[in-house]
Amino acid sequence: MFVRVKRSVQNDVTYEYLQIVESFRDLGKPRQRVIATLGKRDLLVASGSLDGLLQSLAKFSEKLRVVEAIRTQGIGARSSKVWGPALIFDRLWENQGLPEVIRRLAQERKFEFDPERVAFAMALQRLCCPGSDLQGSGWLKNIEAKGFEGIELQHLYRTTGFLSEVREDLERKLFNRDRDIFTQSLDVVFIDTTSIFTYCGQESKWRMRGYSRDHRPDLPQLVLAVCVDRNGWPVSWEVFPGNTADRKAFGVMIKKLRERFRIKRVIIVADRGMISKGTMDDLTGCEGAPYGYILGCRMRKQKEVKEEVLSRGGRYAEVADNLKVKEVWVNDRRYIVCLNEEEAAKDAAARESILDRLGSLLKDKGSKSLVGNKGFARFLKIQRGAVSIDEEAVKADARFDGKFVLTTDTELSAEEVAKTYKGLWRVERIFREEKSTLTVRPLFHHRDDTSIGHIVASFLALRLEVDLHRRIEERNIGVSWPDLMRDLAQVHAVQVELDGHRYLLRTDLKGVAYQAFSAAGVRPPSPVTPLS
Repeated sequence: MFVRVKRSVQNDVTYEYLQIVESFRDLGKPRQRVIATLGKRDLLVASGSLDGLLQSLAKFSEKLRVVEAIRTQGIGARSSKVWGPALIFDRLWENQGLPEVIRRLAQERKFEFDPERVAFAMALQRLCCPGSDLQGSGWLKNIEAKGFEGIELQHLYRTTGFLSEVREDLERKLFNRDRDIFTQSLDVVFIDTTSIFTYCGQESKWRMRGYSRDHRPDLPQLVLAVCVDRNGWPVSWEVFPGNTADRKAFGVMIKKLRERFRIKRVIIVADRGMISKGTMDDLTGCEGAPYGYILGCRMRKQKEVKEEVLSRGGRYAEVADNLKVKEVWVNDRRYIVCLNEEEAAKDAAARESILDRLGSLLKDKGSKSLVGNKGFARFLKIQRGAVSIDEEAVKADARFDGKFVLTTDTELSAEEVAKTYKGLWRVERIFREEKSTLTVRPLFHHRDDTSIGHIVASFLALRLEVDLHRRIEERNIGVSWPDLMRDLAQVHAVQVELDGHRYLLRTDLKGVAYQAFSAAGVRPPSPVTPLS
């Protein structure tokens, strides 16, 4: 419907009438019909009847009611910014003592901006909207947080350089503070490594080409090692040139724990990719504060494990759901064989599927085309040009079903060794989150110091994430990390103006947002907060 002006000429005088007209279709053709004639235009305007009619109709229109309220009451919405994540993580940031630590490290540098606020902004971006610093400078404009108003792109760049310079002091101060806060002795640590490629084709002291887990051998990279305690709390991190082998990085981390932190006896837990004679020497040859170890073995590649350990008899002891263990000694070397019967059944079913497929292909297509297939080749034997299924290889493969083998020099029971090693998933989870949630990779910086500073900011973000994860789990709040972040991001700060006064309105708490505020020890802001 709409209002139309109908003109009529009588005795050379033009009259205008207001009509309410409805559009419709008749047999596919557009038509119009007059619903009502309101009267002469000039009389309606002069008498004010038109205004009264419109106000009366506005009662039935939500949009017009809002417009009328804005016009008559002076209400105006000025801005809307995301508020929830900053409120939660700023409290955790303060609880960890990061403002005090960072400001002390920066006090000699005479920054004209607050590097602590910029460091927090960078960590928050890693958690909420991972990307480059250029992207982050724009993202910050839509975030309601203390001290974010004056942050510029140059401040982000300068803070990455600053974090690179102070990373060792920062790490040491946080380590000492964490031990005081949590009153924990560091007795078990987990170490793992990953690579981070950079969008910069030129190599440097740190950015080097090496083995790429991202399948980008064309780009330089850095190698990152991280150490966490038995609760998944980040203890230490280290950056290496991109061509550093994992085993070398592992050795450096062990030396660093020994020299920089001067900690008590520690059990190092690492996956099977780390084990080597050099690694064993690093662990057993230290003076003064010896390190114990629990290391995963490469069952198929280590001859002693394959031929001696797995061939030994003996009963398994059940220690948990889907976990049985038995102890095997080879001379003075102690091994723990672990068995998951559910995984064993899956491995056996997968092998049978391969053998069924292999048998069919041998009959239908012949043998030569199958030899180059790695999945098939381990079950084939070639004799005098003929290819057939190798039954001995099949039998040998079955010995690995559902098993993993550990070696250790500790006095822990076989059960404790197995359960401790399974805690390595915390480190692996951290790296999965680094690749997804935090998105350390890829790096867009073209300088070594800012690249390393970018990584330091990511680990500050990791501390916040692990902290909130722990608090959520302690309260048995069942929610995934993406859903939690989505609910927090729906908490907005809407700035409105009414009669010359400004107010901050908080939108409703959706999903698990309230539980997250409670877990972090943050009282949600009032729905209305006066600003002036």
